Amino acid sequence: QVQLVESGGGSVQAGGSLRLSCAASGYTYSMGWFRQAPGKEREGVAAIDIDGRTSYADSVKGRFTISQDNAKNTLYLQMNSLKPEDTAMYYCAAGGPLGLGLRLSPSAYRSWGQGTQVTVSS
Repeated sequence: QVQLVESGGGSVQAGGSLRLSCAASGYTYSMGWFRQAPGKEREGVAAIDIDGRTSYADSVKGRFTISQDNAKNTLYLQMNSLKPEDTAMYYCAAGGPLGLGLRLSPSAYRSWGQGTQVTVSS
């Protein structure tokens, strides 16, 4: 399994920005960002495949951008216009080829990072 290490979380005020990074130890086909707030289920935020095709949750469209540097095996999540409801632990995940309907499904991914906390205050 590929090893994943996230970084870049922190505390910001509403309207601010953060950039998350995820370093992978090897090749991955699909990668995604997921988040989990206390008492809630883990949910998909954004995903990207090796060809650069992206998927976003409706709640973050227009505010978050997922990207990758294949040469560095690194995944990014640029988060702008952050809201208090974006507060959660954010996880990076990696998996194989996925159909469009599965790209934001946590159960479709095999490898997970340890998570990085994002806190947005109002």
